[in-house]
Amino acid sequence: MVEFLVSAFVTLFVVVDPVGLAPIFIGVTEGLSASLRRQVAVRAALIAAGILVGAGLTGNWLLQQLAISLSAFRIAGGLLLFSIATEMVFGVRTQREGATAEHAVEERARDLAAFPLAIPLMAGPGAITAIVLLAGRTQGDLLLHGLLLVVVIAVAVCCLFAFLFAAAISRFLGVTGNIVLSRLLGVILAALAVQFVIDGIKVIFAGH
Repeated sequence: MVEFLVSAFVTLFVVVDPVGLAPIFIGVTEGLSASLRRQVAVRAALIAAGILVGAGLTGNWLLQQLAISLSAFRIAGGLLLFSIATEMVFGVRTQREGATAEHAVEERARDLAAFPLAIPLMAGPGAITAIVLLAGRTQGDLLLHGLLLVVVIAVAVCCLFAFLFAAAISRFLGVTGNIVLSRLLGVILAALAVQFVIDGIKVIFAGH
């Protein structure tokens, strides 16, 4: 149980990357008052948590309806997470997320909390994939499934605190610190992604 909790939290935390989103939050909410920034931060965390909880509750059911095996989804999801990891390691992900945020500001998005903060920066394809994969590992265990939803909420709270203290985090880490942290988290995510692929392949071969 503890091993699953640690694995689930690390996987989701690395994929969402609350610390890495802090500078983007500052850029997206530039010009807003402190009170409005807090409102945007809280709403973004709530929306993202709702999306990820929904993915955790209905992901396996949706796979069954589409006749997609969990093993196939593990492999595909692992490859997707690995691609995100490589973007983090080589600095591509930060540039892409920054461009998405800038586009939203230019278009004067009416709700910054929903877009681009909650979607796609917090509850993007990578995070949704990770949640469905982790939900598959619970194997019908209601306790583990419940704990997974607690992990989702915990990561959303981490994002909320990262947003509320975004300016302080950005100043503390500096440019070099943000780069080093992103690369380190990318390597960890790559290892977790490879493990998902290995698990999927093992199940497929065991079935034969």
